[in-house]
Amino acid sequence: MNACSRLLNAHRSIRQFRPEPIDAALIEQVCGDAISGASSSGNLNSVSIVLTRDQQRKRHLYGLHAQQEMVLQAPLVMTFCADFYRTRRWLRARGARDNFNNLIGYHIAAFDAIIVAQNACLGFEAAGLGICYMGTTLHAMEPIADFLQLPPTCLPVTSIVVGHPAEDPPKRDRLPLSALLHDETYRRPSNERIDQTFAKREVDGWNRYLSAPRLKALIDQHGIQSLAEFYTSKVKYDPELFQRDSRQLIQLLQKRQFVEGGQLIDEG
Repeated sequence: MNACSRLLNAHRSIRQFRPEPIDAALIEQVCGDAISGASSSGNLNSVSIVLTRDQQRKRHLYGLHAQQEMVLQAPLVMTFCADFYRTRRWLRARGARDNFNNLIGYHIAAFDAIIVAQNACLGFEAAGLGICYMGTTLHAMEPIADFLQLPPTCLPVTSIVVGHPAEDPPKRDRLPLSALLHDETYRRPSNERIDQTFAKREVDGWNRYLSAPRLKALIDQHGIQSLAEFYTSKVKYDPELFQRDSRQLIQLLQKRQFVEGGQLIDEG
């Protein structure tokens, strides 16, 4: 195993942290390395990273991130933003045509931001720190954008908490590589293949959730009988919530000029 392989295979999401701060020089180095090592469409670097270390501001983010305790415990919250505001300002200053205030622009910037976020995670983990992605970002994009004072064509797409681990959780399994890797064309699985792919997950994942008293109580309360039911229940990934937030995302992309254009009138 080379160093990269060892680092990738040692990854775990950390949700409990010790209180000591992270050296500012390390944060800057990791961010610089993450950007330097990230592929970027057109080398436009359509990403911005907002660092939150102030405890009061973290407490506000705690509310926006569904009151997850790791937001308060971790000394650093990083919000990665799809950002074409800076580029559009530059285009206007040079008399060039406006662009990127469209859905393709959002995709470019969002993917650039995610690539940088993953690089940053690897950098922190290589330094012995723990990280955890905050999926709640996607359900609170507008209030997070407002709180961080993000301009037009700039939206948060993911967040991570970073700190010194206060736990040592076991590494979680992944679905078999044979189910994810396709040669030349997509290979649609048979029903039997689906059963084989999820067999181990249905046992291990279900037992893990049942072992958590809070989740076990919710599972019993909602009459959930299987891992598949759990994943689309109100306890986990509620389809009604996803439909609602999907509609709100479309409206937000329009409001923030990432859909149907919109002239950049913010002078900064």
